[in-house]
Amino acid sequence: MSETAVHPAAPRSPDEHDPQHSSGAIPRLGRAVLRHRRRVLVIWLVLFIAGMAGAGSVSNRLKVDFSLPGQPGYETAKTVQQIYGSGIGQPPTILVLTAPAGGSAKADSTKLTAAFNALRQERPTLRIVDAGSTGDPSFFTKDGRTTFALVFGPQGKGFSSSPQLKNFGSAIGPDLPQGYSVGVTGLQELSQDSSKGGSGVFAETLLGGLGALAVLAFVFASLLALMPLLIAAVSILTTLLIVLGLTYIADVSFIVQFLVSLIGLGVAIDYSLLIVTRWREERDAGRENNDAILVAMSTAGRAVLLSGLTVAVGLVALVVLPVPGLRSVGYGGILIPLISTLVSLTLLPALLAGIGPRMEWPRRKPRPVGRLWGAWGRGVVRRPWLAAGVALVILAILIIPVFSLTVGQTSADALSKGGPARAAYDRLVTGGVPEGVLTPLEVLTKQAAAQETAQKLRSVQGIDRVVVPTGAENNRGGTSIVVAIPTKGTLNGKTLAPVKAARAAVKGDPGVVGVTGDGAVALDYSHAVFGSFPVMFAIIAVLTFLLLARAFRSVVLAAKALVLNLISLSATFGLMTWFWQEGHGSNAIFGIPATGAITFWLPLMVFAFLFGLSMDYEVFILARMREGYDRTGSTSKAVVEGLARTGRLVTSAALILFLAFASLASAPDTDLKVLATGLGAGILLDATVVRALLLPALVELFGRWNWWLPAGLAKVLRVAPSPAVALPAARHEPDALDEREPVSVGR
Repeated sequence: MSETAVHPAAPRSPDEHDPQHSSGAIPRLGRAVLRHRRRVLVIWLVLFIAGMAGAGSVSNRLKVDFSLPGQPGYETAKTVQQIYGSGIGQPPTILVLTAPAGGSAKADSTKLTAAFNALRQERPTLRIVDAGSTGDPSFFTKDGRTTFALVFGPQGKGFSSSPQLKNFGSAIGPDLPQGYSVGVTGLQELSQDSSKGGSGVFAETLLGGLGALAVLAFVFASLLALMPLLIAAVSILTTLLIVLGLTYIADVSFIVQFLVSLIGLGVAIDYSLLIVTRWREERDAGRENNDAILVAMSTAGRAVLLSGLTVAVGLVALVVLPVPGLRSVGYGGILIPLISTLVSLTLLPALLAGIGPRMEWPRRKPRPVGRLWGAWGRGVVRRPWLAAGVALVILAILIIPVFSLTVGQTSADALSKGGPARAAYDRLVTGGVPEGVLTPLEVLTKQAAAQETAQKLRSVQGIDRVVVPTGAENNRGGTSIVVAIPTKGTLNGKTLAPVKAARAAVKGDPGVVGVTGDGAVALDYSHAVFGSFPVMFAIIAVLTFLLLARAFRSVVLAAKALVLNLISLSATFGLMTWFWQEGHGSNAIFGIPATGAITFWLPLMVFAFLFGLSMDYEVFILARMREGYDRTGSTSKAVVEGLARTGRLVTSAALILFLAFASLASAPDTDLKVLATGLGAGILLDATVVRALLLPALVELFGRWNWWLPAGLAKVLRVAPSPAVALPAARHEPDALDEREPVSVGR
């Protein structure tokens, strides 16, 4: 095969992609937009202004919802909340009192009990479990100098703990003996210690936008680089406006604002980049401006529509879950690709029809581009087994750590390395208090059965101590709350055995209402999320397969896309496990040691978003390969042309999306950092190893079978069949790449 690059050529023959005779919804939409260009511009301008006005109100209306309807731990927590006014929404705050040097908290126990009683009177909504209310000496450290109390407050309204759990120092300080220090710790407090100094959503979006502008400036080398950013701004603000409306009819997760702003930035830019690039190619090939727009719509526009639908289908994973918080993320997430697609297919052609040509400043001559990616494609075509083998070895190495993936909450060490909450926690642990003090179990019982239940729990392996608090705040309505403290924090799948054993120990006991606490809710969460995964994946796989099979008129390409996505996702999860769970790099880059686990909702979030986002690049590349194959009848030439004409585009699009996720990684919360790095690493891995190496190698190896679509399935999909044995006649046989148009995706 010749080393010929793609050069400018004469305009195409009028029957090829004729904008006047192109059929289908997208070409018709393009012609309608051009006829009513001013109306389209006015509509989007109104939505843009309304979005700017409403964007500031969105964050105030978002919720932190970790409810799990129907799950035993959560339902027990709801009952505790109804009876006692506390116990749901956050783990307990731990109040730590330390005597001055030479003093003894144990010796001052009477005075400390009086101080806690004064706190109860001042803040009657609190439920306090301490040495005085239980008569248990285990609430003192081994040296007797420090004591602690578990404080359960009302449900918080935001991501931080309840206001009733704030300012303990000033509340209890006046009632303490002289010289005592007051510390506050707990899972929530440790998390807040680690969350200081992060940037806000606006700053992260601005940072991502600046990175995208740098990439676009390199790609277009003209004012045209501003066009995708304008499309992204309209898409983001319109999506936020719709999200604001949703908050008045349903609770929407606080995570949505980050996803809309940053994933929306990357997706909208990717879609507009694809269309603008094709429009530019058509103009360079000699087409009149409006004709170039219509051809770009009928080719790149179709790919954008398919990409938007596949991203939306991937987010069905979240919508079908019986977890309201994640379901709201799914609803909000689905808006991102749909609105971005709508803006790209309407506002963008309207702008290109007006100011598009004038934004090509400074003017440049069409130059041959595609040599590098064309040469890469020819190399893959010559050595497909080698290319596939190298890609599979790299992916296998990355996949290996996934077999040790543990889901659960972040470890205390990863939550905070310093700060007052960490100092208070360390004071307890070094004093002999078990690490499980962060995640106590609460067993709601009938009052008469409290002591008997406590005795059963004391025999459970992994439970360090069990107490039965006295006082009205822990005994109401004929019920009592028995508190069991595990030896280790019940934070993830490896440490939940005591929770399972405790549930088994009291199962069927008529005196026990239920078991709750962080560990119990963690079990519920795992069951609700991962128990629904098979159904969820089946729905996504079927919908995606049908979409791709119809778009590419191929069974093999659709099935291969699904398999490659699963391989890519597995490698991403392996990388997340290695980097975050095992701590190989998280401390060096983010100052966060090994998390010990990946938070329950993160794998599913990464799956839902990355499944569709990575499919974008599959669609971009295969759409151009299909176009090349239909014209030449050669799989090899289709592979080379597809890579030559999309390689730089896909690389630039992936880099822009990666920069958006890098901005998200500056968020203060550890879980958001894990989410951002997982998505960012997955996008880069997918755009390089999978789509630039493994995908073209497999297309070459499958040969004519890539284009097979049996008549039965074709009839269902309402497209023409494509027998594997019947190749379309080549219209012409170029030596390397079809030279009918330049590939002007850069300078």
